[in-house]
Amino acid sequence: MFDRLEVIENRYEEISIRLSDPSVIANQDEYKKLMKEYSELEEIVGKYREYKKVLKDISDAKELREEKLDKEMHEMVEAELAESEEKLEKIQKELQILLLPKDPNDDKSVIMEIRAGAGGEEAALFAGNLFRAYSKYAESKHWKTEILDSNPTELGGFKEVVFSIEAKGAYSRLKFESGVHRVQRVPSTEASGRIHTSTVTVAVLPEVDDVDIEINPADLQIDTFRASGAGGQHVNKTESAIRITHIPTGLVVTCQDERSQHKNREKAMRVLRSKLYSMAQEQLNNEVAQARKSQVGTGDRSERIRTYNFPQGRVTDHRIGLTLYKIEEILDGDFDEIIDALITAEQTDKLGNGDNAD
Repeated sequence: MFDRLEVIENRYEEISIRLSDPSVIANQDEYKKLMKEYSELEEIVGKYREYKKVLKDISDAKELREEKLDKEMHEMVEAELAESEEKLEKIQKELQILLLPKDPNDDKSVIMEIRAGAGGEEAALFAGNLFRAYSKYAESKHWKTEILDSNPTELGGFKEVVFSIEAKGAYSRLKFESGVHRVQRVPSTEASGRIHTSTVTVAVLPEVDDVDIEINPADLQIDTFRASGAGGQHVNKTESAIRITHIPTGLVVTCQDERSQHKNREKAMRVLRSKLYSMAQEQLNNEVAQARKSQVGTGDRSERIRTYNFPQGRVTDHRIGLTLYKIEEILDGDFDEIIDALITAEQTDKLGNGDNAD
């Protein structure tokens, strides 16, 4: 581990020198590339330097302990030594986590799709609850949310809603939300007070640029149609809604949220790019034979990941066996406790599987 850290620190120092080179500054592409690498290494180098400082403090304290000291001074040195050794252990664990391979998509923004599953109107209402919860979560982080496509119902739910959350690192937090979310509650339409179980599917895709994936315009079939609202009423009389079919894969994306055909096309292309990128990534992962399932789960859309039980006021994440009795707070956007626990579980799993081998 420490050999790797030395190499990383040397590279960090090398980049630092190059960034002040006038020829590098003049080449903006090279400068941006180096700045990105520099900022990625900054945290781990800072932590490694902290580790080396604490190591020196321990060495100095041990030397001092060998000298003739009065009782009070000896006790003070022993206390400082114990504190430094505890700190060293903590930093060592933090370094192991920082050395874990990073998901290349972690820094990206996301496109999220929420679809009502089993349960009819009740599932659509819960899809609306989840959309509101993720929007509130994004708002609490000062992240920008934008609806890309939606199919609302008359009671205020969604058969489907597709939206983007723009922020650096949004994917690193929200990627764990992919899967089937189950809700257990008495629907407002239920006269007998019987508890119903419904499901909603969430898909989280990293948003990608043109650079990340190339789409041949000849592979696209683009159709226009009239946008319709809840209950089938027409939003407008012009054919502003867009349907894009990617012929080689059969993927179909629609967008009808904007009155402008151009804007709908732009939004549909954003969703299509992310879907094609995710398909390519999935294929690559399968080819690399990453057969081992993470303890945290596969992110498979068919995997039941969480249950929201209203009568008991609880939310249970089945991947890590975490139950929290704060359903109202969670559906008001307070996801951090669950997400932090999932990240910790994933890191523990990777460490246990030697993913940061020396």
